[in-house]
Amino acid sequence: MTVSSNGKSPETLPVLIVGAGIGGLAVALALARHGYRSLVLEKAPQLSEVGAGIQLGPNAFTVFDYLGIGSEARGVSVFIDSLKLCDAISGEAVVEIPLQERFRRRFGNPYAVLHRGQLHGVLLNAARGNDLIEIRPNAGVRDYEQGSASVVALLENGRERVKGAALVGCDGLWSNIRQRIVGDGAPRVSGHSTYRAVIPREDMPAELQTNAATLWAGPKCHIVHYPLSDWKLFNLVVTYHNEAPEPVAGVPVEAGEVRRGFQAVTPEIRRLIDRSEDWKLWVLCDREPVANWSQGCVTLVGDAAHAMLQYFAQGACMALEDAVCLADAVALSEGDFDLAFESYQEARILRTARVQIQSRAIGDYIYHPSGIAADLRNAEMRSRTVGDWYRSLDWLYGHNPSLFSSAARERSPKNHELNSARMPDIPVR
Repeated sequence: MTVSSNGKSPETLPVLIVGAGIGGLAVALALARHGYRSLVLEKAPQLSEVGAGIQLGPNAFTVFDYLGIGSEARGVSVFIDSLKLCDAISGEAVVEIPLQERFRRRFGNPYAVLHRGQLHGVLLNAARGNDLIEIRPNAGVRDYEQGSASVVALLENGRERVKGAALVGCDGLWSNIRQRIVGDGAPRVSGHSTYRAVIPREDMPAELQTNAATLWAGPKCHIVHYPLSDWKLFNLVVTYHNEAPEPVAGVPVEAGEVRRGFQAVTPEIRRLIDRSEDWKLWVLCDREPVANWSQGCVTLVGDAAHAMLQYFAQGACMALEDAVCLADAVALSEGDFDLAFESYQEARILRTARVQIQSRAIGDYIYHPSGIAADLRNAEMRSRTVGDWYRSLDWLYGHNPSLFSSAARERSPKNHELNSARMPDIPVR
């Protein structure tokens, strides 16, 4: 076996980051902001991001600004005017939440949609341009060994051991690192199937070409559409609560299969499914919230720590927030990774658990009810003012994940060493 450390002494060992997705690259950039080197170990032979459209709340742009990539992220984003929910049976609009000037003043940043690959590209370019970050593809990590002042990643090739000062598992839903720390086996299968496609703008019905993220909610099903890539494309996402029993990820399917669960809705929405012959299937999975995802100088970020359903559109946002909080904790603890990861975990667990739990509830009680339950949803949602909606979102979109903020330090009274550190606040633009 060969042993590589990327450093000549324990003081110069890099932080090992397992996974070069959105969360892993964000962790590397956040650590570099504080002067810490990292080695990103990625299983895939080529660096890319699977998926199509992604929605990003203002809390994501807070992180982009922190990482110094705010202008680049905004450059590939489409800034939609509203979030819109319609009844897929009656065809009526139920509620429309404006996302323009008033929203941006309230939360300090915009709401946007973009292609997941474009976001990954922004992060990847920034990481490749940073001398403190090394990215190594074709280097999957199967396990680790932890010492008193370092950790060794055991690569999947069975031969190589890579030494680092700490290890951050950003290896997603099926994380090998999580299994060592939490040991909870396979993720929970939700029984919801999601079909995704991207179509050219000219194939989108003219009446549906609106600058909004529009969701049509029906009995045990819904469809979402919004523009991408400077309005050149539209993203389509169709979801059925069809009791799917097994995980599936990115499998091509025929349009007829996609139509099957959408027979009860209005004809124009059914016809939208026929606009693409390039559908791919995912069976949605998540995990139960846990009280611990750290072990000494090893911790988890993003889906590896708190996999959640898509219904709050916050999976990537939570991973980005994790990255900022983790890096700040490392800086405030002056490289005491055990203390830093304990503080990071304490600051993040309840917030991410809330998103996990409420994401499940949204799928069942907001997007997929029928009959009287759907009528009740419509009546309750219509009764809210714009101010009501904004107040209900304060906790989510108005959050600053930086431990440099005084409010965040006050939320962690057990970590006396961190609380006593006097650092400047990170501004939220």
